[in-house]
Amino acid sequence: MSVLEDKSRARLFYKYLSRVYDVINPFFWEEEMRSDALSMVDIEQDDRVLDVGCGTGFSIEGLVQYSDDIHGIDQSRHQLEKSIGKFGENGSVELHRGDAERLPFRDDTFDIVWSSGSIEYWPNPVEALHEFRRVTKPGNRVLVVGPDEPQNAILRRISDRIMLFYGEKEADRMFSEAGFRDIEHRILQRSPNSPRAIVTVAKAPEASGLAG
Repeated sequence: MSVLEDKSRARLFYKYLSRVYDVINPFFWEEEMRSDALSMVDIEQDDRVLDVGCGTGFSIEGLVQYSDDIHGIDQSRHQLEKSIGKFGENGSVELHRGDAERLPFRDDTFDIVWSSGSIEYWPNPVEALHEFRRVTKPGNRVLVVGPDEPQNAILRRISDRIMLFYGEKEADRMFSEAGFRDIEHRILQRSPNSPRAIVTVAKAPEASGLAG
């Protein structure tokens, strides 16, 4: 397990990062990239959408342009406080504190499940993706954004000691093990020399029964 795939370390990390997150984030994941990712899923106005690892609400700022029924969840109290500051505690966006691996929602609750900048901190990504599948309505889609595996072997070894970095092959394995189908990927970058993000879109199986 890498350093930040430990939940207590990740919470401590975000306690301090939350203070400057909205300043730093655009260097890695900015509005144009978010818009490109949003174009990969068809979100209707009445769709119920869940943002897992919603952080300070950057993705929610994009999602609310498409749907009137947005829910966000994050394990970091400090990150959630930033989101509450933007959307209000009792506003149209419902915010929850919780764990990606134990989502506090019933089966088949959401039309779309979205997560950006969160999977790299999950100790058990496949377990979390199983949860995504459980709460996603049969036949509907999830979208997950994570850090693409560095091409340089030395950078890859260093990066993997910090948090999860993965390529298309590993993404296919994780999503397939979690039971998803029709798995597609796109690589997004802010500029040619900036870090690459891997965006994966996958469909929950039509049958609502879960295997295992």
